[in-house]
Amino acid sequence: MKSIKSIQTYIIALATGIIAFSCSSDDDNTPIVINDEEVITTVRVQLTSTAGSVTLQSLDSDGEDGPNVPVITITGDVMANTTYAGTVTFLNETETPAEDITEEVEEEDDEHQVFFTPAAGLNITTEYGNFDDDGNPLGTVFTLTTGDASNGNFTVTLRHEPTKPNSGLADAGGETDVEVTFDVTVQ
Repeated sequence: MKSIKSIQTYIIALATGIIAFSCSSDDDNTPIVINDEEVITTVRVQLTSTAGSVTLQSLDSDGEDGPNVPVITITGDVMANTTYAGTVTFLNETETPAEDITEEVEEEDDEHQVFFTPAAGLNITTEYGNFDDDGNPLGTVFTLTTGDASNGNFTVTLRHEPTKPNSGLADAGGETDVEVTFDVTVQ
């Protein structure tokens, strides 16, 4: 037979556990939001001008950390001395239907920024077309302007929780959600 002291200790421990559980922060019925890193399988850059449309796309069917290599395609010709209206779309195509991650990026605009990095010698400049609530660049909408014919890498990077304002990718900090490099020829 257990001693009365052991039983009292057991009851006190049980009561303490029940009180701690009942006082948890869930009592106010506030939902707990866990912002897990999203899977981004597709990055699509759509460029439109009077000269025509161009689509730059990276499709990584198993997500950025899987074993499959991304399939990168460029449809259409990037024309010299042309101004394009641009948009960037981020998708998770492991879901059916595909989840549009762009919506979350735009809703959490103060926590994201898209960076455009043309390699030296590639005659491309970009200008942001949309901004967060504090007036800092977001970049899912932008303008791309080409100069004379050239070719080189054009990198699109989505950063999560960058320092804002910043002077570019080099001092932005944060974490890279996805980064894609396209081999672009300006004709």
